[in-house]
Amino acid sequence: MSSYPVNMNLTPDVHASFDDATNTISYIVKDPTSGACAIVDSVLDIDIAAGRITHDHADGLIETIRNKGLTLEWIIETHVHADHLSAAPYIQSKLGGKIGIGAKIVMVQDTFGKVFNEGTEFRRDGSQFDALFEDGDTYMVGNMQGFAMYTPGHTPACMVHVLGNAAFVGDTLFMPDGGSARADFPGGDAGTLYDSIQKVLALPEEMRLFMCHDYGPNGRDIAWETTVGDEKAHNIHVGGNKSKADFVKFRTERDATLAMPTLILPSLQVNMRAGEIPADNEGQPMLKVPINKL
Repeated sequence: MSSYPVNMNLTPDVHASFDDATNTISYIVKDPTSGACAIVDSVLDIDIAAGRITHDHADGLIETIRNKGLTLEWIIETHVHADHLSAAPYIQSKLGGKIGIGAKIVMVQDTFGKVFNEGTEFRRDGSQFDALFEDGDTYMVGNMQGFAMYTPGHTPACMVHVLGNAAFVGDTLFMPDGGSARADFPGGDAGTLYDSIQKVLALPEEMRLFMCHDYGPNGRDIAWETTVGDEKAHNIHVGGNKSKADFVKFRTERDATLAMPTLILPSLQVNMRAGEIPADNEGQPMLKVPINKL
């Protein structure tokens, strides 16, 4: 069983918002005993061909929180996403709240600071974020205690966040028929990902699991909620007590066939800065395209 401070008697209200452009699900998680809430994995809209940033998806989250009369206390990033841009600072400017991510963000910043040839003005200490979570760290959303589980493998800074009987797994797991996330990004590792998944599966079987992405395998409707028990029994990559050796072999071979995510270059530059758009020497928002670095 898990050694983390699990409270299965607390059921937070979870509002999911699906972004069609990136197949990302963002969440508003409300403390059932107060008006406090958190946002997990927000999305900033980008038309990469036009170089245009908009805020429709984030504005939808903001409107929902305002309409419900909620107070936003946390804006959580489960990891430095490679397939969508975070809207955390935009949301914070409208509603407040603290932006939090795993403490190993410093490893991601160091790696991709080199990839994007960032200067010394780019801080590699995680100070762009308001809070850096270590494994087992707890925090409060109103009267509801949340905690962070360190789950590397997809990236070196991945965290699963658990609030009551709801766990927000980032890219550690997909729905049972979707399997698991890739582990071939810099700092990723298939064996480490397998071990992290086992930590998640050690949570109570009734724990609700909320995905960060879903792609509707085999034409099914988009879905984002399952349970630990369902993943243990039916996940096509790790369910049924599949061995670590088999998982690593499968994951490594599959990853070798995958193309880079469409938005990986803008996503990494923005997300390692806690959602801020980098600027050129004149202070104008500007993104780089490093050649042959990924």
